Amino acid sequence: MSVTVQIPTPLRRFTGDHGEVQVEGATVGEAMQDLTRRHPALQRHLYGDDGALRTFVNIFLNDDDVRHLQREGTPVASGDTLSIIPSIAGGAGGAPGASALQTAREIDELPELSPAEFRHYSRHLIMPEVGTAGQRRLKAAKVLTIGAGGLGSPLGLYLAAAGVGTLGMVDFDVVDESNLHRQVLFGRSSVGRPKIQAATERLRDLNPHIKVVPHEVRLDSSNALELFRDYDIVVDGTDNFPTRYLVNDACVLLGKPNVYGSIFRFEGQVSIFWGARGPCYRCLFPEPPPPGLVPSCAEGGVLGVLPGIIGSLQANEVIKLIVGVGDPLIGRLVLFDALKMKFRELKLRKDPNCPVCSDHPTQTSLIDYDQFCGIDPHAETVEEAFEISAPQLKAWRDEGRPLTVLDVRNPPEWEIGRLEGSTLIPLHELQDRLGELDPASTIVSLCHTGMRSARATSFLRQMGFSRAINLAGGINAWSIQVDPSVPRY
Repeated sequence: MSVTVQIPTPLRRFTGDHGEVQVEGATVGEAMQDLTRRHPALQRHLYGDDGALRTFVNIFLNDDDVRHLQREGTPVASGDTLSIIPSIAGGAGGAPGASALQTAREIDELPELSPAEFRHYSRHLIMPEVGTAGQRRLKAAKVLTIGAGGLGSPLGLYLAAAGVGTLGMVDFDVVDESNLHRQVLFGRSSVGRPKIQAATERLRDLNPHIKVVPHEVRLDSSNALELFRDYDIVVDGTDNFPTRYLVNDACVLLGKPNVYGSIFRFEGQVSIFWGARGPCYRCLFPEPPPPGLVPSCAEGGVLGVLPGIIGSLQANEVIKLIVGVGDPLIGRLVLFDALKMKFRELKLRKDPNCPVCSDHPTQTSLIDYDQFCGIDPHAETVEEAFEISAPQLKAWRDEGRPLTVLDVRNPPEWEIGRLEGSTLIPLHELQDRLGELDPASTIVSLCHTGMRSARATSFLRQMGFSRAINLAGGINAWSIQVDPSVPRY
């Protein structure tokens, strides 16, 4: 049987950048085996050492998750499509016409609208699906967004403009110039300022009728439950796996909906995970991928408009939940491909063995999510003895000292700017290309800001490259401290 396998962006580097691969097989398992025969590098990304499909990878046959069929023994027919859905970074929908959050709250208990609010929300009020009652539900609602970055920008703007009465935002980062191509909450005057401060000012100016609550804290297991408790809906605009699992688990424990979105390069995902009414994020991805396997947006990039699209879809789902119209994305995962301009919808089912949202959960409290995701807090640092500054590296090169400068960034970053005479081996290829390096030589690893190269240095030293060292601050530090002609990004 000829079957089409759709390859997600993070794995396309192993298929010659092909988004679709034609394979042969009578079952899902046979088709996947043919895929890994054609592209052997996919084997360790899709299957563990025991030969089982990894828990952070899902295979969908057309629009159904094969875990709920016969798994890899599921028959396939010619023309079927298999979709590989890795983690990046339901049940039945709510009844239209009744708020999924405030069905118990009588209309008379909702806050009244002021004359100024009638003017501000006039285009909502004349829609029968929203009307005065829906707008009053929005005014009564309390929504917390996690992150004020790419997804948090459209979320904040549209939820504030729509009249969500209490809008909380969690973020502890500062605005960087590289944020501005996608984080539309900010302008050049905000560069260097705390995001939460600049975002709060912008949203209060956009809509003075709402309450914007800034939470300038790092979200973790010690404060998540307390932060989430007073909000009706939590919106996930995060960009890392520990926070994503933390948000999910806290929402499950508190019985709150988690409006999920994720982005990478040209692709995005949207869903509503609500353990009380359907599957949660852990039902889809029980465990995270190993650290470094899935590139972040900082490493792989993201199309500037993509977070605007995905964040707007998340905002749409929040408003639907509050007002009580349409079919919320509970039990459904929407995939968006900006290059093809295509949307796909996949069915999600509750995992009866989910450790947090099943009838018999094995985890009933928050945990250490860095540890759960396999992240060593010291993994992105190396001992000072194994690190070199940009001026020191320049001095070594000026002296003519023999050394190898190993650039572990991705090719598009290499094209932006590089050190003359350096060797490019992207971090994800390093394990397979160790034979190209001399264990006896002095190897100076570099990346954008020094974090990926720190991981590379630690790995090289573990593999016997005893003279491997890391360039502190990466090529960014080289540009600032040594050679300003090397572009910063």
